[in-house]
Amino acid sequence: MKKIAVVGTGYVGLVTGVALSEIGHHVTCIDIDEAKVARMQKGESPIYEPGLDEMMTRNIEAGRLHFTTIHQEGFVGKDVAYIAVGTPELEDGTADLRFIESVAKDIAKNITSGITVVTKSTVPVGTNDYILGLVNDQLVNDVKVEIVSNPEFLREGSAIYDAFNGDRIVIGSDSEKAATLLEEINKPFGIHIYKTDVRSAEMIKYAANAFLATKITYINEISNLCERLGANIVDVAKGIGLDDRIGKHFLRPGIGYGGSCFPKDTSALVKIAKAVDYDFNLLQAVIHTNEKQQTSLVDKAEKRFGSLEGKRVALLGLAFKPNTDDMREAPSIAVSQRLIESGASVVGYDPIAIDNARRILPGAVEYASSVEEAVKGSDIVFILTEWDEVKALDLSLIKDHTTSKTLFDGRNCFDLDTVKEANIEYHSMGRVSVERVEILV
Repeated sequence: MKKIAVVGTGYVGLVTGVALSEIGHHVTCIDIDEAKVARMQKGESPIYEPGLDEMMTRNIEAGRLHFTTIHQEGFVGKDVAYIAVGTPELEDGTADLRFIESVAKDIAKNITSGITVVTKSTVPVGTNDYILGLVNDQLVNDVKVEIVSNPEFLREGSAIYDAFNGDRIVIGSDSEKAATLLEEINKPFGIHIYKTDVRSAEMIKYAANAFLATKITYINEISNLCERLGANIVDVAKGIGLDDRIGKHFLRPGIGYGGSCFPKDTSALVKIAKAVDYDFNLLQAVIHTNEKQQTSLVDKAEKRFGSLEGKRVALLGLAFKPNTDDMREAPSIAVSQRLIESGASVVGYDPIAIDNARRILPGAVEYASSVEEAVKGSDIVFILTEWDEVKALDLSLIKDHTTSKTLFDGRNCFDLDTVKEANIEYHSMGRVSVERVEILV
């Protein structure tokens, strides 16, 4: 078993560190936030990720998992140092590498023996070469440093599952010794290992995310067409997904992709292409189309009611997807802004993400403590995130406690027969709308 340092304790770093300790390695996670480290030392995860707290506690108690703010303590005597800090998007769409550069300098200052640096962070092609050069230029001691690109493919909300059940582990290195070391570290996961060169590994991460973003955007475009032609996108998606060349995954229509990866990585890949004088027209169209898709429910509501001024709209689900409190690039941001600009008042509910939503959504948004509280007294209801409790919504609440008795479902949480029985007006994605039947007494 190896001694490993992991710098950064966000989704990628913390899950990586905990998973590596779970398979027997001795892991020290490094973060500069003292309050955050103090929480993690007690087995409390600073992020919402199912199953993470329990795994943290188990490995802390076993003596395999440690947390520190002291870089020297974290790096000394380690075989491997993982870089897992953020690479946020700059205003021009390029990746911000400041945190990467800071970690590289910290490694150079503090290591006293040879080490392999492993980049988990998503970085532009060529960055690992830059990191290696930066570390070597700043070295205090005369030691051997090697570099490996090891991109992550974790999904928020199921990151623990993915860590142990992934499709592949990509190892990119121009050093056979370093690649073999990473292969040995990851073998206990029992996941297929694919070895390649550094730059190809860096590109694999961007190419994978951009392809999935494109697939999501494609099915949303087909969904929009289905609505106009009277076809059912659920059946269409199932029918094309049965083709092995296409596959069934990422064919669920909705209100666009969000989160920390797809928006950032698609923009970054467009910029990477521009840097080598290539216009990635397809991906530019994907980005533009997704931006429009995020507010498609508002478009539907405006078409239905003419004006939303004075309407009270309930948003059910604020996080960009279920089982996470992540609000980065969540459709709820664009939706709430559009609604407020249209003169509507907005009340939002999310079982986990309300604290984060308060920091990101417009200040005029109100917050409810339950689905029922959000719905009651509203004129219109939007479903933005398919949380289990949202999918379990009692549709009689829409009928009995909203003035319009109308539900706009951005995630197709209900089948059309169920909605017809509830006798509400229902607008979903890529399916015909269900009209309410007025019953004369």
